[in-house]
Amino acid sequence: MSRAERLLDLIQLLRRHRAPVSGPALASELGISIRTLYRDIATLQAQGADIQGEPGLGYVLRPGFTLPPLMFTADEIEALVLGSRWVARRAEDARLGDAAANAIAKITSVLPEDLRQSVEGAALLVGAGEVTPAVVDLGAIRLAIRSERKLAIAYRNADGSATERAVWPFAIGFFDRVRVVAAWCELRQDYRTFRLDRISRMEALPDRYPRRRAVMLKEWREREGIRPS
Repeated sequence: MSRAERLLDLIQLLRRHRAPVSGPALASELGISIRTLYRDIATLQAQGADIQGEPGLGYVLRPGFTLPPLMFTADEIEALVLGSRWVARRAEDARLGDAAANAIAKITSVLPEDLRQSVEGAALLVGAGEVTPAVVDLGAIRLAIRSERKLAIAYRNADGSATERAVWPFAIGFFDRVRVVAAWCELRQDYRTFRLDRISRMEALPDRYPRRRAVMLKEWREREGIRPS
């Protein structure tokens, strides 16, 4: 967890408590040391948070504080807007599209007026594309990747032959016309990529795969000569 995320979590935690809450209780819930908690509280107080209390007595956040506005350059805003528009229009994943729109809305809500106008008036547009539709739920594959779970798939190869496989998914590739999932294939005992439009059936398995997703992704990239973006 980054420090910015930790500070946001601390603010949200304090907002949930109307009565003073002790430092050890806050530190325990956040999973940090008491010294780190004291430093974070001091940081938030320096940024204007009306956090009252002191070690041994407990802390309470008075109403009215919001984190300082996020600051982006014009190029950064255009990159964020373009990316969110691409996801919403071309990702073929409704939940991912909604999440992209929500993320931009949250960012826009805390920007100063001039930067907010840059978001609303961004002139970079995403055109329609001809993506070969997938039968399976891309969102379910994303969930399997996040939880490091195996998938059972029925797959049709380029020559039309069908196979049943158990795979360990660790990445999804978004290309102009197709979406592919990179995975370790138990049948081939090797890394393979599978086009989503050729997966006719898929089932999430309860088993976690035995290797870490990040390790497999790094190993696969090195083997394929793909540099991290």
